[in-house]
Amino acid sequence: MTDSYMYAALLLHKAGKPVSEETLSGVVKAAGVDVDQVKVKALAAALSEINIDEALKNASMMAVAAPAAAAPAAGPAKAEEKPKEEEKKEEEALAGLASLFG
Repeated sequence: MTDSYMYAALLLHKAGKPVSEETLSGVVKAAGVDVDQVKVKALAAALSEINIDEALKNASMMAVAAPAAAAPAAGPAKAEEKPKEEEKKEEEALAGLASLFG
């Protein structure tokens, strides 16, 4: 059932509509699924802090880059590092989005 909410969010994003509690509820309900407001609220809050285009790009690149991950890393580390909390939120969101492609 959780996939329904993710698909609704992706549909809204693709259509250029805001991904909010109201719009997510409307799409899920229109699909004939009983709306769980807790899930809607959690997803809307999580996605409000995520650049969906970037997350989708990273998710598709993760599948391609997986075999290359075993190769030794070359080059200097990034000059800028994200705060741990922000990084964790992005990883959780990416994991949810990546599950759609798995």
